[in-house]
Amino acid sequence: MIKVLIVDDDKLVRKGISSAMPWNEFNMEVVGEASNGAKALDFLKNQPVDLMLTDLAMPVMSGIELMRATRQLYPELHIVVLTLHQDFDYIQEALRLGAIDYIAKVQLEKEQFEHVLQRIHTRIDGLKSTNLKMPSQNEINVYYPNVYVLVSQDRKSEQAWPIELTIHGDEIRWEIERNSWMWAASHCEEDQLFNHLKESLNQVPQSTLLVLSDVQERTWSQIKNWIMNYTETSLFYAYNPNDRIISVSMNEEETFSIEPQDDDINRIKQTWFQTPWTHHDSYYGQLIEQFKSLRLHKGQLMGLLYSIVMEWNHLFAQTTLGRIPMIHSFDSWYEVEEWMKQTAAGIRKADEQTSYSQEIIDAVKKAVIILQNDLEQAYTASALSQQLNISRSYFSQCFKDLMGKTFNEYSRFIRVEKSKEYLLNTNNTIFWIAERVGYTDEKYFSRIFRELTGLLPSEYRQLRREVK
Repeated sequence: MIKVLIVDDDKLVRKGISSAMPWNEFNMEVVGEASNGAKALDFLKNQPVDLMLTDLAMPVMSGIELMRATRQLYPELHIVVLTLHQDFDYIQEALRLGAIDYIAKVQLEKEQFEHVLQRIHTRIDGLKSTNLKMPSQNEINVYYPNVYVLVSQDRKSEQAWPIELTIHGDEIRWEIERNSWMWAASHCEEDQLFNHLKESLNQVPQSTLLVLSDVQERTWSQIKNWIMNYTETSLFYAYNPNDRIISVSMNEEETFSIEPQDDDINRIKQTWFQTPWTHHDSYYGQLIEQFKSLRLHKGQLMGLLYSIVMEWNHLFAQTTLGRIPMIHSFDSWYEVEEWMKQTAAGIRKADEQTSYSQEIIDAVKKAVIILQNDLEQAYTASALSQQLNISRSYFSQCFKDLMGKTFNEYSRFIRVEKSKEYLLNTNNTIFWIAERVGYTDEKYFSRIFRELTGLLPSEYRQLRREVK
């Protein structure tokens, strides 16, 4: 029977996990609870425990501090981390300290209890059944010239990892994270290990085999941490389903920006909205290079793409120029490029449905961007058509056909929409708001606003804030 200790400063969480999960079905028994790390250590002194579930953020002694202590005092203790959030830094530190799994409490629903315990039980059994060497974190690697890492970009599904894969020799095998395993073998057995791992690539979805060199004279903790950082950053860009073996050196330095600069982000958006990248390979390549040159972390890249999609759909979703499907979470840059190719094809198809040339379509899109980016400037159809080198009458006709509104209707519409944001999110005067959306006459602005909404600006602000 696997004896379990639950450590969490929230009593309801402890009671809920203790009573709701089907422990007996997996040969487990909850033998104790503790409200912080210090009390957990006191419990461990007096009673044997095989598995400890611990929260990370606790008073007196945090989960991280508790894990550091138990690694020294009870090296055979299996640890699973409970966390309220998917905070990578906390989870990464917990995995460095030897946690065999982590559970996000916000995702822990009744139907998942059995699945979670099955996964934990399988991992404990796997660690017990193996006779492979597991070096200590601070031990220096002297014998192994290379480290092999089988890692999957797919973090959504629960794949069956080939943990039974071993050559039964002088070998190290180590689970780094839920989606990656590390192997090392002596020089005479390396070829056999490499061939086994190469053959196993097809067993694991979206997998890559990393051949890591320059690993000698480094601690196993340093090697493990380097692998975790690489798989969270560089591998996102390096993954290619058509070239699934990557040789990489631990001496390689990361080239990721700490924080993207506003100028760089604005340059990408300008290329997206103001160049015909969807129709010309040279502009498409330019946009791809701008994205890749920033080396954004996955979360930053997803945020940028999301903002671009939202802005595009805000401008064009209700027109003949079409909308861009909302993005999902991409696991690699390869998937991002595939999405961009599909997006370009969708925009081209929407453009082809019109009777206008690509040059005219691009001119109308540019006019829309100019209007949106400078609402304080009272642009006229005549001024914009001259700037775009198109006759006023033809520009007005094209604009109405493509955008579904006359130029003046569209201009008033976007100004009123922006003024709504100011009315709800600021306490600035109506005159101030009118100026920010291109109206120097407050009374005229209020009349236009009422024509489009049925309310005066002051009435709109009062009614909408009461609803909130």
